[in-house]
Amino acid sequence: MATPKILTHLSVADRQAKGADARIATPLEKHLGWTPVADRFDPVALLEEQNKTREPDLVPVRHGRMAVSPFTFYRGAAKIMAADLADTPTAGLNSQLCGDAHLSNFGGYASPERRLMFDLNDFDETLPGPVEYDVKRLTASFVIAGRNNGFTPEQSAAAAMTAANRYRTAMAEFATMGTMELWYTHLSEDTLKTALSQLADAAKAAESAAKGKAAAKGSGKGKGSAKSKGKVDKAAVAADDDLARVARRAQKNLDKARTRDSLQALSKLGELVDGTYRIKSQPPIVVPMRELDAIDGLNADNVVEVLRNQFRDYRATLEADRRHVLERFSFVDMARKVVGVGSVGTRAFIVLLEGRDEQDPLFLQVKEATRSVLEDHLPASRYTNPGERVVRGQRMMQAASDIFLGWTKGIQADRYYYWRQLRDMKTSADVELMNPNALNFYAGLCGWTLARAHARSGDVVALASYLGESDTFEKAITDFAVRYADQNEQDYQAFTAAIDSGRLPVLRGL
Repeated sequence: MATPKILTHLSVADRQAKGADARIATPLEKHLGWTPVADRFDPVALLEEQNKTREPDLVPVRHGRMAVSPFTFYRGAAKIMAADLADTPTAGLNSQLCGDAHLSNFGGYASPERRLMFDLNDFDETLPGPVEYDVKRLTASFVIAGRNNGFTPEQSAAAAMTAANRYRTAMAEFATMGTMELWYTHLSEDTLKTALSQLADAAKAAESAAKGKAAAKGSGKGKGSAKSKGKVDKAAVAADDDLARVARRAQKNLDKARTRDSLQALSKLGELVDGTYRIKSQPPIVVPMRELDAIDGLNADNVVEVLRNQFRDYRATLEADRRHVLERFSFVDMARKVVGVGSVGTRAFIVLLEGRDEQDPLFLQVKEATRSVLEDHLPASRYTNPGERVVRGQRMMQAASDIFLGWTKGIQADRYYYWRQLRDMKTSADVELMNPNALNFYAGLCGWTLARAHARSGDVVALASYLGESDTFEKAITDFAVRYADQNEQDYQAFTAAIDSGRLPVLRGL
């Protein structure tokens, strides 16, 4: 996975010319629309191919989670979209990609300095490649989410337009920054709070203005019926009230994030038995090591021995000071824990460690890393260990990363993992609860964040030059997003039909 070369010896003018040349070779209008190739693959067959390397007892759970709606299906269909994107035009301006940049793969977490920040948070599919892949994955997710929430076609498309517009305008801003200023730029808690405060103030001001206008109209002279005089525009006031609610709900989520730590996880995942904590059994979602024998053929002694060796290898991938911190913790318990939608079926574990006492827990997540879905269509990763690919890509794209982010190789030849904290002020947006104003606001955050992530490894000046100063880019991308959302619905119907016919096993509600 070679880091994209920026060619820093080029002048700013030369880099701008590079972007302009790319726009001539691949006009922005080329991103308009979406038409599947005539011999398009069977989307269900691609999912079945993925299932071959998944845990057999969890494959039905994966299908059940994907079957909830076209939106949850899209979350698990990164492999399908990667195959479709391979046939779309690109400008040849590459950067490190998330590889699965849908709107639910953004969220809040704690920086090493214990400050809450907003960024991309899933890098299972990360790989260098064309920036258009991430942008199209993101914008289509907004159209699909809007439809899932019952929005009008115009409202759903508006969110995609906002995401693409903010991506373009943010890239233009980043292109004017110095190298270190850009590297340190991030979306902090203070920035989020300021934006939310401005949103709430704007809503209040607009509501007051609407009421003041109505009052002035009611007391004024002139034509018009008595009914029309002094009448408040209820639709406008309702929209302003929506914005205020968006700000309040987002602020509440930020405050709640500070409570999401290992101690809170222990209260939900742990139980006290004979004075010692252990992980509760909640099969098939959470299966403690004492019960893994029935699933993986490993008894508790085997698990502890394997974990000890894995833990030693994992610590070797960390900085010395972070290894020192981990040495202060002792092992308590571990369990297999199902996570996400698209990841269901890959091996994922949680490890409970204890510091000074039982009220000083640390939960680590150990998640299997497999080949990126993009590697079927782009040059293979330079890293032989997919866990290292994930970690290196995450560190490149995030403004700050988990201090315990590392990787290891499993005891089986074809198993690789990356490690991180399970909960460290992690929070995500409740997309299903969003109204159009909230989704639009969130789209702007995601568009800005994706642009910053791409700007860290790609040629930000060339990218900004390619995207241009007009709205041509966002219009073309939004058109693609709407049409791909239609394709996603067709694939979802084929998927649910495969479940109904018995072709795919399913376990719902988990």
